[in-house]
Order: sequence, then C-alpha cells, then structure tokens
Amino acid sequence: MLEMSRQAQQLLPCNTQGQGLYEITRDVISWTESWPITTGLLTIYCRHTSASLIIQENADPAVLEDLQHFFKQLVPEGGLSYKHAAEGPDDMPAHIKGALTATCLSIPVASGSLTLGVWQGIFLFEHRLQPHTREVILHLTGT
Repeated sequence: MLEMSRQAQQLLPCNTQGQGLYEITRDVISWTESWPITTGLLTIYCRHTSASLIIQENADPAVLEDLQHFFKQLVPEGGLSYKHAAEGPDDMPAHIKGALTATCLSIPVASGSLTLGVWQGIFLFEHRLQPHTREVILHLTGT
C-alpha cells in the first residue's frame, strides 16, 4: 500500500534577551506531535545570520555556560579590527559565530516523535547583545 506524504510548516518566533542559548525543544516537540505524521523528517531553519541553531545537552546548565564562554573566547567582540561593524562591536562576531554553527537542523521522526537522544535539546543560539525576535521555520514531512 502506497501512503501519501504529508507536509506541514510553521513559523516559530523566539524572543531573546541578548546573547545566550534559548531552549525551544518543548515548542518544537509539541508542534511536531500535533501532526498525524508517524515517520518523517523535521527541518528546523533559522532565518538570521547573527543567530543559529544547535542540538546540545539540556540536563546540566554548566554545558551551556561553557559553550557560551568558549564562543566568547574564540570570537571576541571588539578585540579584532573587523571591517564590518555597522551595528556595533558584536555585529561581525555574531556573524562569525553563526557561520561556525548551523542555521538548519534535520531531525528524524519515528512513531510520531522526534528521535532526539535522552539528554539532547534544541537551542536557538543568540549571538547579538541586544534582545531580538528571531524567526525559526519548522517544516515537517512524512507519512
């Protein structure tokens, strides 16, 4: 028997309070499980060049603190003479951090649920100092 593929798409706004990791796992899981798709693929896409997406441990907050500390040391703000600084000293470092991480994630769906590991969470990684409303697109396809 041939099953017809289904698709669904949603814009998920994410309000940030400045640099940091913002967990969106619950919202993504809730939306995914609201659709009658048992086997498929969820694509998560961040529509920004100064924010990104990561899958990371969501059990120990120290992991997130260490990640943020690492990226601040790796890509310092105002420490180098960046040519692009149109929106301040965090502008070009935010773009570099975005280039080093991901703007798109793919997560398989099995038995109607995301196949995340036990300690995995989905995070929006805000690289700018000021608060922003970021847009994340969720696209689910499957049967």
